Amino acid sequence: MAMVLPAIALEYGFRVSVSLPAALSNTRVAFAHDWLVTWRGGEKVLSAMAELFPTAPIATLFHDEAALHGELRGHPIVTSWLDRVPGARSRHRSFLPLMPAAIRSVELPEVDLVISSSHCVAKAVPIPPGARHLSYVHAPLRYMWDRFDDYFGPGRAPRSVRLAARALRPAFRAWDVVTSTQVDRFVANSRHVAGQVAARYHRHASVVHPPVELERFSGQSLTGTGQGGYFLCLGALAPYKRLDLAIDAFRRTGQPLWIAGSGQSTGWLKDLPLNVTALGQVPDADLPALYRNARALIFPGVEDFGITPLEAQASGRPVIAFAQGGAMETVTPRTGVFFPEQSVDALVAALRDFDRFEAGFRPHDARAQAERFGKDGFQRAVIAEIEAVLTPV
Repeated sequence: MAMVLPAIALEYGFRVSVSLPAALSNTRVAFAHDWLVTWRGGEKVLSAMAELFPTAPIATLFHDEAALHGELRGHPIVTSWLDRVPGARSRHRSFLPLMPAAIRSVELPEVDLVISSSHCVAKAVPIPPGARHLSYVHAPLRYMWDRFDDYFGPGRAPRSVRLAARALRPAFRAWDVVTSTQVDRFVANSRHVAGQVAARYHRHASVVHPPVELERFSGQSLTGTGQGGYFLCLGALAPYKRLDLAIDAFRRTGQPLWIAGSGQSTGWLKDLPLNVTALGQVPDADLPALYRNARALIFPGVEDFGITPLEAQASGRPVIAFAQGGAMETVTPRTGVFFPEQSVDALVAALRDFDRFEAGFRPHDARAQAERFGKDGFQRAVIAEIEAVLTPV
């Protein structure tokens, strides 16, 4: 495959924060990512890594050019045959049984290093002869390991889909473990996920937390309380986000809750109480103000990492979070309130506690916490991981 001319990096406005060491300047790199049809946390991580190698090709199952942000549009995109199947881009999770074969069909050019960004099958992309493979794991095959019940449990999918998923689950898990052996070095997005890598693949994973876009969310003056008076739930409407828990808790308290985002779990948005407002998909340009004017971000799910708590804290706002998963690595007792179990009672109790917490909350503490997760530090850590995987044993 012909490489894109370096001028493209300028055309699309790449903002490389950290310079590559001279020893890596001639390293040929290719990326792999599960799919490029949305702009969420995984795609933002890929973008921050891809800035380091602005002409590197990106392999993916399927992609939607309209969904790509400027940071990724300058890269050649290599897709699988699944990209040509009608409906695959809009209903991608329905094609899960075909994804292992599809990702194995992708042909990458001759490179020195493949960096996969994977929560599903991207780490199984065929590695060119002689290349090393660094895998940044957002989660081990999410739909077949820890998130299986969230996607295929009772009430989560049609009965036929649930039966098929249960039948395929052992084979998917076995395949996932086998393909992990082609990875030379694992990097996890959190200590939570590093533990999953150890449990599933029996491999060590370094931890490099995803970056928050500090410049987007830190540009305004900080205030002690959210001026809008509402609480905020924001992100993809996926089953494990437990939006239902937030809605039921606020139904009980009567406080205003705004929900921003889109996804497959829109059933939760039917028959909302009058104090809960569904905003739908909010333009990126409107997110900083949405965070800044909220009293707090509500984070009721178990996330592998979760970028929205950091975006909220970068905006000077606190977080009310379930005390498991990635939130335990990004939110502190000075910047948020935790609740110990995923129940309406526990979240309602946390909302009561928040009234006392808010009186002593300092927005600058939240911003300082978010600044620990800046892009410069992320890119330096990624460079260190690249140097490690390329160093002869």
